[in-house]
Parts: sequence; structure tokens; C-alpha cells
Amino acid sequence: MSNAAQPRASRRHRRALTLVEGLIVAAILVVLVAVLLPYAPRGAREAARRNACLNNARQIGMALVAYSEEHGELPPAYTVDEAGNRLHSWRTLILPYMEYQSVYETIDLTKPWDDPANASARAEAIFPYACPSEPAETERETRERCHYVAVCGAGCAFDGATPQSLPTNRDELQRVVAVVETPFDRWVHWMSPEDISAEELLRLSADVQTRHPGGILHAICLDGHREHWPLDATREARRALLLIASDPADE
Repeated sequence: MSNAAQPRASRRHRRALTLVEGLIVAAILVVLVAVLLPYAPRGAREAARRNACLNNARQIGMALVAYSEEHGELPPAYTVDEAGNRLHSWRTLILPYMEYQSVYETIDLTKPWDDPANASARAEAIFPYACPSEPAETERETRERCHYVAVCGAGCAFDGATPQSLPTNRDELQRVVAVVETPFDRWVHWMSPEDISAEELLRLSADVQTRHPGGILHAICLDGHREHWPLDATREARRALLLIASDPADE
């Protein structure tokens, strides 16, 4: 190995350690919330749930960054077979970067997510994908539910089965929203290749019911940091947060 290659390898090693350390801290926080939450006053419980939800968003954001660093691009919104049928979600593809490698290894990526061959994985609960502010009604729902969806569309971070390249501009990485929290009482199975289109997200108004006080929907940007989706902003301002580059249709 050349001397020039050693610093690059060292930097990659440090980044990997930072991501792993962050995921460990995030997991510890989730456990602490679960243990202490029943003994806290009501207001404190909601604050703890909101912080846990923010922590979930952080884990997802870090996993997207880690995937992108290894593959040189974002995961596709979903994978497809030769006939174009949807197989698996981006949420499945980032499992190894969220300390769920063991679950990932049980999944047959050549068969649909709801194929009997993937039944054992479907029965697993991926806790960072669920917001604790909306308790599950059944044990099955606890295992299945996911409150985070990719924003899909032309010019967005996710566009069907085609992986998107990350922008090189740091401002764009910080600006562009890739993933959002769903409104209250809406969720998808974490393995299901379904998300939200940019147009559907833009149709959500400020009076939509959310899980958190103040009408907050959490959002995850391309650099992994969290924001609040600005439901009360103009449509144009919100749309600008979704586009990596200008949409040719607008030019």
C-alpha cells in the first residue's frame, strides 16, 4: 500500500468508527427511554417520545450517509425484478448500516418482500423505523409499522428503481430533504416498497394531524441531519427543499 493511500484508508476507518459509535449511542438512548418512560410525568413522557423519534431520524440519516459513502450513490427507492415488479425497499437496503445485519442476511433480495421466503424477516421489528409517540395497537403492528418514507419524484433524492447520485455541493446536501415522517395514523410495513411522492407531500397542509405538539413532521436531509418539514411554508419554498437540481419542466 502506498503512503498516499494510507491516510485515505485511515479517514475511512475513522468515519466508520464515528458511524458505529453514533449508532451505539442511539441504541442506548432508545433503551433508556423504554425503561424510564413509564415513571415520568405525562409532559416529560411526550418530550422523551419526541426525542426518541428524533433519535430514530438520526439513525436513519446516518445509515443513508454510510450507504452512500460505500456505494457512491443513494439506494434506489425500491429494487425491481426483470419484469419491473417491485421487490424491496431502500429501508431494507440500509439495514446493515443500522446494526441490523443479521436481519438483512435472512432476506432473499431476488424474491418480493412479501414472498413466503422472507416471512422471518417480515416478523422482525426494526425499532428506529417506528415513532414511539404513536403506540402500536397490536403486537403485529409493533413488528411491522414504519413511520418514515422516502420522498420520490423526478429531481428528488429518490426516483423509483434508479439510484441517484449525491450532489457535490455541501449546501445542497444540507438543504435537500430525502425522507419524511408520515402524518398521524399513517404507516407502511417497513419492508414494503412504498413511500410518498413529492406531489403528495406538497399537498399536505398545515392542519394535517401529526404525532408531535406544534404540527411537527420530522425530515431527514441528504447529509443525515434532521429538520422539521415546514408545513406552513409556501408550496414553492417546500418544493425547493426536495429538488437536488432544477426540474427541467420548470425551466
